[in-house]
Amino acid sequence: MKRYYTFIVLLACTFVTAQNTSDVLRYSTENLQGTARFQAMGGAFGALGGDLSALNINPAGSAVFNNSLFTFSGTAYNTDNSATYFGTTRSTSDTNIDINQVGGVLIFKSANPESGWNKVAIAGNYDIIQNFDSQVLINGTSNQGIDNYFLNFANGVPFGSLLLQENEFIEDAYLDIGAQQGFGDQQAFLGYYGGLIDPDTMEDANTSYIRTADYSTVNQSLVRNTTGYNSKFTVNFASQYEEKLNIGASLNFHTVLYDRYDEFTETGYDTGSEIQRTTFDNLLRTEGSGFSFSVGAIAKLNDVVRIGGSYQSPTWYRFTDDLSQRINSDLADSDINFIDLNVVNLFPRYTLKTPSKLTGSAAFIFGKSGLISVDYGYQDMSQAELGPTGDANFAAVNETVSNELGAVSTIRVGGEYRIKRFSLRGGYRFEQSPYANTDIVGDLYGLSAGIGYDFGGSRLDLSLSRTERDLMERLFDTGLDTPATINAINTNATLSYTLNF
Repeated sequence: MKRYYTFIVLLACTFVTAQNTSDVLRYSTENLQGTARFQAMGGAFGALGGDLSALNINPAGSAVFNNSLFTFSGTAYNTDNSATYFGTTRSTSDTNIDINQVGGVLIFKSANPESGWNKVAIAGNYDIIQNFDSQVLINGTSNQGIDNYFLNFANGVPFGSLLLQENEFIEDAYLDIGAQQGFGDQQAFLGYYGGLIDPDTMEDANTSYIRTADYSTVNQSLVRNTTGYNSKFTVNFASQYEEKLNIGASLNFHTVLYDRYDEFTETGYDTGSEIQRTTFDNLLRTEGSGFSFSVGAIAKLNDVVRIGGSYQSPTWYRFTDDLSQRINSDLADSDINFIDLNVVNLFPRYTLKTPSKLTGSAAFIFGKSGLISVDYGYQDMSQAELGPTGDANFAAVNETVSNELGAVSTIRVGGEYRIKRFSLRGGYRFEQSPYANTDIVGDLYGLSAGIGYDFGGSRLDLSLSRTERDLMERLFDTGLDTPATINAINTNATLSYTLNF
């Protein structure tokens, strides 16, 4: 009787397509989330402080608080993606709501003010620094079929190494080939038993393969759903000297969960082709944790001008990936459905060291009327590094990262104008593309606005922020060379409540 698997673990020898430059960038950058006030002013808080999410920019900011407080925030995330593939454009929209920030700070006034040290701040804050929830629909007519993906892996692989052994279940063979021969041979196995490729000859020593479908062009559709988050829990310590100098340090603990589910369909083959429809689905899950630290200072030059500087260390991540696949076509093996999303490949743990970041800031305080703040950030993305570095596959990706990525400059500008108990806010954000070729990932532009009301013992803040960026996204890492061009617009509406103690 056929055996059915609900969960299978595979310790793969190689995983040649899971990690690439896009994955490195996904975990090396932080989007502006946080409190409503922080988002409304474009995140320009490096020389201001006085906001729990400002600790992500400059850890000295907690010493600016005059009293202990607690803040929590909820955000409605909306993503609008417009994907163009071979001249066909499809748009999708996705909205979700989450608690994205919770934190508090305790302020301890100095018992010996003659020492010059006025107060000490101890803060803890949780922020979602990246929300991965999104959907992209890619649809178009291509001259490259999905068979090219499998052919790129299969050519050079002995045909005999892909065949089922006597009394072997197809799902056993799929997992065993991945564990013993590697990811590439496993994909070749899927292509053959999925009916999309055949060997030139049926000899075991054959290493050349051909496609089985007949076509000049094919209709391709990919629905890519991503979910998850990168969160940061910060433990912060800061102190103030003579109301002129604030210094601080933070320890940051990251948690990552990322799911990407791809549903791929290909039709439009020639009328005489034995294959008329192919489906190929992939579910990738990444889980990880990381650690970083930051130090910073804010100096009050006079009643109007403040300057700030901070250093954000690399974040040292540890990740595990698991992958599930399923494939079908008109020529697929009759047992192909036993390879499904319940058959799970678990890959060895790997590491990522993201680049460090420097931020310089200036703020201009106009009494109780308002303020203007500017931040400049610098981060060299070419310094990101996957590990273990001795692995040849990771070394190849690291070389690509070093050659294709470069320094990223970020500019954030924010302002606040106070009218009695009301505060009106606005912000602007620019983030340079990490690529020299900005067609791959373009520059990011963002605008934000918000309003706040101070009740005396508490405060309510509301913000609306919008960012836009153009980028190219490949359907698969190999075989289908033409990427889709995506215009990605993210709009966040955030509400925060702050309680003073």
